[in-house]
Amino acid sequence: MSGVELAELGPRALLAIDTAIGTSVALGVGGRIFEASSDDPRGHAEAIGDLIARVFELADASPTAVTGVIAGIGPGPFTGLRVGIAAAHAFASGRGVPVLPLQGHEAVALDVLSLGAAAPELRVLQDARRRELFVTEYTGLDWAGVPVRRSEPRLLARDAYEATEGDVWPERIPAARLVQLAARRLAAGHGFEPDRALYLRDPDVYPPSRPKKVST
Repeated sequence: MSGVELAELGPRALLAIDTAIGTSVALGVGGRIFEASSDDPRGHAEAIGDLIARVFELADASPTAVTGVIAGIGPGPFTGLRVGIAAAHAFASGRGVPVLPLQGHEAVALDVLSLGAAAPELRVLQDARRRELFVTEYTGLDWAGVPVRRSEPRLLARDAYEATEGDVWPERIPAARLVQLAARRLAAGHGFEPDRALYLRDPDVYPPSRPKKVST
């Protein structure tokens, strides 16, 4: 959707950052959306700065124009997801603008449903590692053009997976659709997601515990 017109933006300038699958960044400004991405599943921290700079270059816009930052909150793996969320918060804090949290699967659903998907039910599936999948189900679009969730994101054992007509396996989260979703939600008065990452299970790494005190 790079350079695509988006009437719903109005005067807003929205930056979207997602690192749930690879790294995706999009900027909606001047009624258009500009997007840049990397499919490297691990190099989020190395790619994210260049991608942010790239979308501002494509849009010929200044970071000072941004009025809100969309944080892709997952679902996704701990090691990748936290990089994008931290970057979104840092940019928003530096500009003094709000963070707008959105689920990445919702952007995938919008991408499919906007093409007139005929399946009665849409399932977005994503590798969650450990022989599990992240799954979110959708039933269509609401009056504002926002995907309606049939179920909240959940983990599914890979050996319990059975394919259906409406299954979608995204190669990346379309950050441009995150911008479109945020614009629609703001225009319709819809809220945003809670400002926390959807890991759906405990992280692999924990902070060290305090050493036990030895009594004398």
